[in-house]
Amino acid sequence: MFKIGEKVVYPGHGVGVIEGMQAKSISGHEQKFYVLRILESDMTIMIPTTNVAAAGLRPVISKEMVRKVYRILRTKKVEVDQQTWNRRYREYTEMIKTGSVLEIAKVLRDLFVLKADKELSFGERKMLDTARNLLVKELSIASAHTEEKIMDDLKTIFAH
Repeated sequence: MFKIGEKVVYPGHGVGVIEGMQAKSISGHEQKFYVLRILESDMTIMIPTTNVAAAGLRPVISKEMVRKVYRILRTKKVEVDQQTWNRRYREYTEMIKTGSVLEIAKVLRDLFVLKADKELSFGERKMLDTARNLLVKELSIASAHTEEKIMDDLKTIFAH
C-alpha cells in the first residue's frame, strides 16, 4: 500500500505522486483507486489498488540502486546488436515498459554507445530522450540532487 503524498514510479510515464484514493462503483462493484499525478506531464492516472503489481507501480529506487544505475551507465564495453534499427527499437521499447530503472539505464547507455558510432534514427533519438527523462527524474529524487546535476553527470559519463 502506498500513502498519499508518496512518490512512486509508473512504468513508461515516470515518477508521480499519490494524490489521493478514490472509490468508484464499476458494474455494481466498489473499487478503490490510487489517484496518481505524473510529475513530468501533470497527467493524472487512476490505478486500481488491486492492480498495483500488474500495473508495475513501484517505490522510487534506493540510494544503493542509484549506485547500480551509475555502474551500468559507466559500463561502455557493450556489444550493440547489429540488428535493424526497428528491431532494436522494439526491444528497447519492451525494456522501458518493464519500468525497471536498470533496464532503462541499459537502453540509455546502449543508445549513447550507438550514437557515438552512427546517426540514430528518429525513433531511436526519441527513445534516447524518453529513457533520459525517465532516468533523470527518478535519479534526481532518489539521490536528492537536482535534475541539472544528474544531466551533468550523464554528460560527463557519455563525453568520451
